[in-house]
Amino acid sequence: MTTIPDAATPPQYTARSWRLGEAPWQAVPPIPGHRARAIVDNDFSGDPDDLPQLVHQLLSPSVDTRLVVASHLSPGDHFDPSGQSARNAERILRDVFARMGLTSTEIIQRGSEERLPDRTRPRPSPAVDAIIAEAMRDDDAPLFYLAGGGLTDLASALLVEPRIAERMTLIWIGGGEHPDLASPPPGAMPIEYNMLIDLTAAQVVFGDSGIPIWQVPRDVYRQCLVSDAELRIRMAATGPLGRWMHGEIAQIMRAVAEFLSGPAETYALGDSPLVLLSCLQSIFEPDPSSSSHVVRPTPAIADDGSYVPVPGAREMRVCTWVDTRLMFEDFFLKLAEFDRWATAPH
Repeated sequence: MTTIPDAATPPQYTARSWRLGEAPWQAVPPIPGHRARAIVDNDFSGDPDDLPQLVHQLLSPSVDTRLVVASHLSPGDHFDPSGQSARNAERILRDVFARMGLTSTEIIQRGSEERLPDRTRPRPSPAVDAIIAEAMRDDDAPLFYLAGGGLTDLASALLVEPRIAERMTLIWIGGGEHPDLASPPPGAMPIEYNMLIDLTAAQVVFGDSGIPIWQVPRDVYRQCLVSDAELRIRMAATGPLGRWMHGEIAQIMRAVAEFLSGPAETYALGDSPLVLLSCLQSIFEPDPSSSSHVVRPTPAIADDGSYVPVPGAREMRVCTWVDTRLMFEDFFLKLAEFDRWATAPH
């Protein structure tokens, strides 16, 4: 569980400030403008792999991050069993922005604390209203919905305003293995973690809506391993922001070593493909061309989390391999570049 900030103890602020649309840490200024827009949706009070994803996203100027949704975890989740995981996620988001000196906090919106009650009734929240407003806004730039947790708030927005389905593409870290592509890992949860957060929402998004989906299933996000040496040398040694992210990850690694299988020398930054697939696309014929996928009809989701073939359904992408070299090298370089600017005397 990511540490919930104490309001009485402010984080270590950088003396510098900036807003989205700026990149003052780049010695060579980026080319103005954006290729695409993004809505980021994640369960920030859960597994801290979402912290590097968020920082990486915010440091990637080619995509205009329009909204960041603080979403909930499963009831009783071991990362945050408080029953207010969306509220805690919002507090963590504001903490991250403060640590980065990022003043664009108006893009932060809290989602629902609860799953959908059924496949016809949405869960109202400020995030749902903001999702609809951004999707319906008059803007020709493609809109990616980058989800690293459950799909409650997206499903609610689709139920309230179905027209948004044709105005954006979902990139989702979630769902189990497709049987013809991969096998589950040893001891796998019967229903994959992010799908379990709100199975009904996944059923709405896959089976009841028309939104295009690029899925990064469990077998692929498990490819996103960084070594302990990388975390120590490329993250922890890179200023206050890197040390803080490493500390949040390290406490999970210590807990695993004590209670599960002993010490490990890797950690999965499984949410990072959200950045790779949206921000690090090819310059010509824009696409995540360094990674691999298959195209197939979008399945329905059964009550046990399995995929039910639907002949003739809209096509979706299922990622089969992600370019971890490009993804992590870009992140570590951007983190170092940002730190040099944020910690420099001025």
